[in-house]
Amino acid sequence: MRLTGRVVTPSGVIEDGYVDIDGGLIAEVGDAAHGEPQMGGDPHGEPQRGERQWIVPGFVDMHNHGGGGHTFTTGDADSARAAAAFHLRHGTTTVLASLVSAPFPLMRAATAGYAPLVAEGVIAGVHYEGPYLSEPRCGAQNPAHLRDPSLAELAELIDLGAGVVRMVTLAPERRGALDAIGLLVDRGVIAAVGHTDASYEQTMAAVAAGATVGTHLFNGMPAPHHRTPGPVFALLGAAGVTCELIPDGVHLHDGTLAFAAFAAGPDRAALITDAMAAAGMPDGAYELGGQEVVVADRVARLARDGSIAGSTLTMDAGLRRAVHAGLSIVAACRAAALVPARALGLTDRGAVAPGHRADLVLLNPDLTVARVMRDGRWA
Repeated sequence: MRLTGRVVTPSGVIEDGYVDIDGGLIAEVGDAAHGEPQMGGDPHGEPQRGERQWIVPGFVDMHNHGGGGHTFTTGDADSARAAAAFHLRHGTTTVLASLVSAPFPLMRAATAGYAPLVAEGVIAGVHYEGPYLSEPRCGAQNPAHLRDPSLAELAELIDLGAGVVRMVTLAPERRGALDAIGLLVDRGVIAAVGHTDASYEQTMAAVAAGATVGTHLFNGMPAPHHRTPGPVFALLGAAGVTCELIPDGVHLHDGTLAFAAFAAGPDRAALITDAMAAAGMPDGAYELGGQEVVVADRVARLARDGSIAGSTLTMDAGLRRAVHAGLSIVAACRAAALVPARALGLTDRGAVAPGHRADLVLLNPDLTVARVMRDGRWA
């Protein structure tokens, strides 16, 4: 199968490009105008009215709580399958099922319940955002479930899942957090720093212990100050840390999004949705981690105190917002696909490149989704 259009590669745009697909993999990427394979192009190309479709990599969302009225947070496999299907229609070909802070029995049940979905490739694994988080910075996390990290709990979940648990977000200032990071890293699970009131020094200690992801940077963290830089500057400045950014215009001002993406660079800035069940749904009342959420004008907030409660974002909308904020189409696609794929250790996807999985999104000139391909098959 051959697709033609404006091909976005990790290094640039091929204006008159083609992508050959064979057996679910990308066989060749080339320049139709010159009749030969090519991986270069204009990295600052922007869509113009009347031009052909864009061919971009399938999006990789490493932080997602649900969508289309369905949730990942309860451990229900049917709901998780439906949430993944909703986001697939918006171009997310790989999704990590993120849960919020919960009692340990629910965490066990979700780990076991989602194992078949991981085996099928419906989800790429489970992300536990909590419960080992900071009370002052818990945001929309249920404070009733917050606690210090437990090595016994983590070891049991990892053993039970046998590869299902892929990432855990914790606050490094909590007692036992550095030991927990060490356990996670030793067992092949990504340790992320988030919902934290940590100092710069405490955050850097977490990075030294092996943490490699900053969970939705700026949100659930103290604001940086030139004399007290805190976790934001620590994570932005740490060479091996992937910085999650929510490009919805609510969690981050567009100027902050552009600054953070520039500061992190093209290999460390990752777009995420942090979506909840209300993504793609009407305004109204929803639930997240046992708490009531009210969505108005597509902004989700806790009913009890007005804290932002996840988002109603999809990755295609996030990509458009990132481009609107000033990122090039190449930088935005790297942040929406290649960077999160690498952060998760998924080296077979995230780029329009030979040998990669044929996870592709065809975008109209205005960057809205036209068609989605996963594993070489149209979704």
